[in-house]
Amino acid sequence: MNKQELIDSLKESEGVRFKPYRDTVGKLTIGVGRNLDDLGISDDEANYLLNNDIERVLDQCTSLPYWLSLNDERKAVIAEMLFNLGLSGVKKFKNMSAALKENNFDKAAAEMLNSKWANQVGNRAVRLANRMKLGC
Repeated sequence: MNKQELIDSLKESEGVRFKPYRDTVGKLTIGVGRNLDDLGISDDEANYLLNNDIERVLDQCTSLPYWLSLNDERKAVIAEMLFNLGLSGVKKFKNMSAALKENNFDKAAAEMLNSKWANQVGNRAVRLANRMKLGC
C-alpha cells in the first residue's frame, strides 16, 4: 500500500480543518477526521502542540519592551502569562509593564495580583507574582 496515496485520499474525503468542529454525527473533530471525543490526543501529540505553542509565545515575548532586561525566571513568568492570556492580554497590564521597565519587581508583582486575571487563576497568579518579585 502506498501511504502517501492513503493520506491524499483521506484528506480529500475528510478534509483538513485547523480548528475543532462537530462532524456529521456530532463528534468533536480536528485535523483530518481526528475524533477528539473518542480518541483525544496522545501524550506525544500534546507535547508536540505544547512545544509549538511555547515557540510562538517566546517569539511574541520579544516584542515586549522590557523583555530583554528580565532574568530567565522573570522571562518565564511573562511567557506563562502570555501563554495563558495571549499577547493582547499581557499588553493590557500597563502598570505592570511600566514597573518592569523601571525594574520595580515588587510593584510589577503587586500589579499582577491587582487584576481580573489574578481573580480568575487564583493560586497561579500568586505563584507567578512571587516568582516575579523574587526573580528566582
